[in-house]
Amino acid sequence: MLKKFSLVRYFLLVLDHARKLSQTHTMSYFISEQELLRRKKKEELEALGINPYPAVTFVTNTSTEDILVNFNKSSQDFQAVRIAGRMMSRRIMGAASFVELQDAKGKIQLYIHRDTLCPGEDKSLYNLVFKKLLDIGDLIGIEGFVFTTHVGEITIQVQQLTLLAKSLRPLPMVKEDEKQVYDAFTDPEQRYRQRYVDLLVTPTVRTIFQKRTQMIHTIREYLNAQGCAEVETPILQPLYGGAAARPFKTHHNTLNTTLYLRIANELYLKRLIVGGYEGVYEFAKDFRNEGMSRFHNPEFTMLELYVAYKDYRWMMNLTEELLEQIALKLHGTTEVQVGEHTINFKRPWKRFTMFEAIQHFTGIDISNMEETELRKTAAQLHIPLESSAGKGKIIDEIFGAECEPHLIQPTFITDYPVEMSPLAKQHRDNPNLVERFEAICNGKEICNAFSELNDPIEQRNRFEDQLQLGQRGDEEAMMLDEDFLRALSYGMPPTAGLGIGIDRLAMIMTNSPSIQEVIFFPQMRPEK
Repeated sequence: MLKKFSLVRYFLLVLDHARKLSQTHTMSYFISEQELLRRKKKEELEALGINPYPAVTFVTNTSTEDILVNFNKSSQDFQAVRIAGRMMSRRIMGAASFVELQDAKGKIQLYIHRDTLCPGEDKSLYNLVFKKLLDIGDLIGIEGFVFTTHVGEITIQVQQLTLLAKSLRPLPMVKEDEKQVYDAFTDPEQRYRQRYVDLLVTPTVRTIFQKRTQMIHTIREYLNAQGCAEVETPILQPLYGGAAARPFKTHHNTLNTTLYLRIANELYLKRLIVGGYEGVYEFAKDFRNEGMSRFHNPEFTMLELYVAYKDYRWMMNLTEELLEQIALKLHGTTEVQVGEHTINFKRPWKRFTMFEAIQHFTGIDISNMEETELRKTAAQLHIPLESSAGKGKIIDEIFGAECEPHLIQPTFITDYPVEMSPLAKQHRDNPNLVERFEAICNGKEICNAFSELNDPIEQRNRFEDQLQLGQRGDEEAMMLDEDFLRALSYGMPPTAGLGIGIDRLAMIMTNSPSIQEVIFFPQMRPEK
């Protein structure tokens, strides 16, 4: 008969295990007393011939959600269920136990009785293995039938139980026993570093990422229905372009050349339009070697879309329709709660030109100002500027400081100064402007779009202007891409382009206060 282990004996085993570890292993991290105890339990399981990490396919035939939604005690359904998940709580009451099991869809109660698991006379295996050697956090597979308890809770009575993986670290927020309760897992840095734990113990986190996935699916379905092709373009690029940003830089040994992680995929998608595609889009991972904040992560996701024979006015209508559909799909309404604001994505949205917006919020008309006067205006508004900033950068800083924070409801800002948009087509009515819009929502840009510049001579002139800004010290100035100019010289049709910041849009659609909340593994400082 298998012996039961007393608490004194467990304590001695833990001390002996710790001594052996210190003699035979270099301890790269602190091992708590709880983890040492669980390691010893793992060894005891192995001594009993129970593999804590079996190579097995455990075939499930239902989920917690399916059972909780569809079980009807008057029917004969769910009388032979197989389900797998993690033990999240346990109440042992002599010969019977109640366990909370969590799978990918939710949680459900299990009822485990000693006489069912061990139908013979010897109950020591149940007492030892289930009561002593299994822990909160362990992954198990069970077979059984569903019933309703006398208090009306849907429960699975377990007839067979298989250990699928032993958890060596205690979960936070989970009651291990009557004496020990672990602290809540609420520190943001811990949550972002250990997203795997965050997902386990905080159900709302999983909901955020489910909505993000649903949002991306909605965009993809909408664009596919428009006849656009989803494509892939290079992440490692010999020249970075398509945006004003500082790149990450690397070196390819075989080619002996410098490469850059892309800051945008715009120029490659336009090459495909030159090549005959009439509508292309890509969900692109972009990288910008810049500051970090609750709105900025060095690695982020962009949707970029380019449609031939269209302009920015057409693209504004598409953007309104697309975001309205996303809100309806995720929330069943066009109204989305974001912090203290209720944001309504119902069409049509308000529209300002950039100069109208600046005059509206500052009372100053800057539409005819040159660089010197713009600098004075920025100083008057207490907006700091870098010495390398040109006219376009100054206007952008004024708009960002004085207008963006006030634009809570979805608003289109249109018709930007030509200096701000090296890749956009000159405005058909004013050569000092370009045909561009940004969608601002909750005080931040979520979309950027152009009637794309397709004149190769004008594009070269714009690139050369950017080179001059780079010589003045602007690290975000664009490079001159000769191959892109060569592509344009073959002829690119009139084209509308759109970029949507997927992470920022996810923040709004899930009411998340920071970008780190909507990225599984955000960039963090090195762990101490």
